[in-house]
Amino acid sequence: MRFSGEQYVYKFSEGDASMRNLLGGKGAGVAEMTKLGMPVPEGFTVSTEACVRYFADGGKVDDEIKSQIFDSLSEMQESLGKRLGDPENPLLVSVRSGARVSMPGMMDTILNLGLNEDVVRSLVEKTGNARWAWDSYRRFIQMYSDVVMGLDKACFEGALDELKRERGAEQDTDLTAEDLEGLVRLFLDEYRRQVGRSFPTDPIEQLMEAVQAVFRSWDNPRAIYFRRMNSIPDTWGTAVTVQRMVFGNMSADSGTGVAFSRNPSTGEKGLFGEYLMNAQGEDVVAGIRTPQAISHLKEQNPAVYEQFTHIVDKLELHYRDMQDMEFTIEEGKLYMLQTRNGKRTPQAAFRIASDFVDEGILTQEGAVCSVDPKYITALLHPQFDAKALASGTVLGTGLPASPGAATGRVVFSAEDAVEWTKRGEQVILVRLDTTPEDIVGMHYAQGVLTARGGMTSHAAVVARGIGRCCVSGLSGIEFEQDETGHITGCAIGGTPVAEGDWISLDGNAGKVYAGRIATVPASISGVFGRVMDWADRFRRLEVRANADTPADAKQAREFGAEGIGLCRTEHMFFQSDRIAAIREMIVAANEQERRRALDKLLPMQREDFENLYEAMEGRSVTVRLIDPPLHEFIPKTAEAVAELAAQTGHDAEYITKVVEELKEVNPMMGHRGCRLAVTYPEIAHMQAQAVIEAAINVKRRHPQWTVAPEIMVPLVVNRCELDYVKQQIEETVNRILAQADDLTMVCQIGTMVETPRAALRADEIAASAEFFSFGTNDLTQMTFGFSRDDSARFLPDYYAKHILDEDPFAHLDTKGVGHLIEIASKLGRRTRPNLRLGVCGEHGGDPESIAFCEQAGLDYISCSPFRVPAARLAAAQAAIGCRAPVRR
Repeated sequence: MRFSGEQYVYKFSEGDASMRNLLGGKGAGVAEMTKLGMPVPEGFTVSTEACVRYFADGGKVDDEIKSQIFDSLSEMQESLGKRLGDPENPLLVSVRSGARVSMPGMMDTILNLGLNEDVVRSLVEKTGNARWAWDSYRRFIQMYSDVVMGLDKACFEGALDELKRERGAEQDTDLTAEDLEGLVRLFLDEYRRQVGRSFPTDPIEQLMEAVQAVFRSWDNPRAIYFRRMNSIPDTWGTAVTVQRMVFGNMSADSGTGVAFSRNPSTGEKGLFGEYLMNAQGEDVVAGIRTPQAISHLKEQNPAVYEQFTHIVDKLELHYRDMQDMEFTIEEGKLYMLQTRNGKRTPQAAFRIASDFVDEGILTQEGAVCSVDPKYITALLHPQFDAKALASGTVLGTGLPASPGAATGRVVFSAEDAVEWTKRGEQVILVRLDTTPEDIVGMHYAQGVLTARGGMTSHAAVVARGIGRCCVSGLSGIEFEQDETGHITGCAIGGTPVAEGDWISLDGNAGKVYAGRIATVPASISGVFGRVMDWADRFRRLEVRANADTPADAKQAREFGAEGIGLCRTEHMFFQSDRIAAIREMIVAANEQERRRALDKLLPMQREDFENLYEAMEGRSVTVRLIDPPLHEFIPKTAEAVAELAAQTGHDAEYITKVVEELKEVNPMMGHRGCRLAVTYPEIAHMQAQAVIEAAINVKRRHPQWTVAPEIMVPLVVNRCELDYVKQQIEETVNRILAQADDLTMVCQIGTMVETPRAALRADEIAASAEFFSFGTNDLTQMTFGFSRDDSARFLPDYYAKHILDEDPFAHLDTKGVGHLIEIASKLGRRTRPNLRLGVCGEHGGDPESIAFCEQAGLDYISCSPFRVPAARLAAAQAAIGCRAPVRR
């Protein structure tokens, strides 16, 4: 092929696995299998860059890209001796999407492209297989109408179901060639009625429309939602793979299937999968017919089974990962259509990683890199209580498609799953089968139950990928529908179940229970600990926790936290025995009254900090001075005002006046953080006294511990501000330590960098601060000018219009906020070379953000307790170099 410029189209023989970003996962997979000499149908891939160009050109395929597609098609036709649309020797192709990361079911596919009535009649004459020819044509019309033209596929599916009822056919395969030819006529008439013109017969038109439709599917709602869930940039685009069709629906010795090299639910070694004879690939994943286990193929066609297992073993060893493969058997001959690293459950991920080390497939570093940190959070989710489960009423048993426990109210549509969840309800999505359009509802639901589909159905694969419990293939569900076809209720095992009723799913056993079943915390298996020990060996970043209570601190320690990186003292004030004292302090008429209220708070704060030090067993504890504006603590009702007046001796009119005075136009940028300590230094005195006295008391009880308190001043903007507050703290700390001459203790004083000005003047601030902790929640708010609480209202518009790829509060904005962190780190260490640097915003638990922290040379990260294990793993991956921050 000759090109005037950039290459946008690649033959399978021109690519390999290293070109994944360009060819997409599917294109790179088939190219690599071709390179390995495996039986792959011929084809070519239109690159992701062509997709990006398509959108940049306003939804048009550039003439150069078209020319390259036609050149590649010509070479393919020449090689095969077949041509698209040629009745004498027709070529049929599939057109499939393939993003650089796996997005199962999110984008679109078209099979059997190249068919028209002349080609169909020629195929009937040449093969003598009229049923296969007409079946392929009706599938093509249905897919093309849906994917390219956006027609409602329900009208086509309804016609098929009606025909099956008329013929008394249980399955599609029970329909005759004459039945299918008649169905084609109905489909063509329906297409003409809805579109206003006849179905296209020119295969080149079909091909180009299909390529553009696959490009467009990159921006369909379900794909966009999936990208939001998985932090996939909108700018990546999808590749399009055009491949010679092989037919699993050609004959009784033809078939199609999906298989994994290991069990994706448990990680157990051994071939796992399903297949259907006389079917096309979409039949298996859609769950329209219940497939057979792959092991049955050994009896049905031993030669193909042996060849397939040999290929599976070779692919797993080659990729050094569990593989998810699609295959087709055409008249007894095996073809490989796709291979990719398989989605798996959290339990399976750790077992596979551990087993691969024992089998010599992976090093320990490789095993750590093979586990997605998001698996850990799902692994820590609760399971059903064994006693409650034993006494539960089983409604039915299906397939354990995705493990875990789920309980919720029944809903029958993805839309209802979203709506009910937003109202604060937990829901179980119950469907005949799921389709890619259901992804949003599946994400919102606690679990998914389907009547159709096997272990590799759409519901099963997606549920495993997003960490949702799923029971599939529960054939005992009978649905009730209204006149429009919408499901209004169901019966499970003969028991009526209405919308809003509670049911529970056991994804480990495939059982469905009536009502709510109690849960218990998950138990973590030995292989989890083994892989996490390897991770701790390789990581450089210290992992701390954001914890304000002894229970949180204890949980964080159990999950491997090495200290507390953020104790938010204001959270302690909301307890019932403290809120009265803090309110008394706020409404004090003078310093004397304020100190009297603070004297009441002192022993409470001291006890709080003692409990934290005890829970952390001498590890670092960073205590932040009170941060939010005082209006958050004031009474909101007349009754509460009257109660506070009685408590303080002030009249209600005075209390109301104070409440009014505390109101601010923009309180989160108002009188809060270190500004409170500047106005009321006695607050800083009390908190510093509580911190240091607690540390002394714990040190005396446990002399073997290294108790090193750290006090953090929030929201500074310059050195003078920090110097003033630091002086108040040091006066208190030095006075108390001087009285404790029986021990030596160092108390570090640092600051929380959460304003852009503090980052830009970090060299000056570091002269006074002994550590920086980047508060990325507020730093993101102030850098973007977005309210974290309100931005959710408009950010979806930014995603839809490609202004932003994702929520900057979920994943650190490396180009903006991250750049400020890099500037502050460099400036701070220029002044103080041993300056300790950390992150204590929720970005500290996000794997991509952690990779940035590693690259930026920070010392520690701090996150919520349940994110600590994932942070440990992500930190190890960043240190090894297998996880890099995404620059957006």
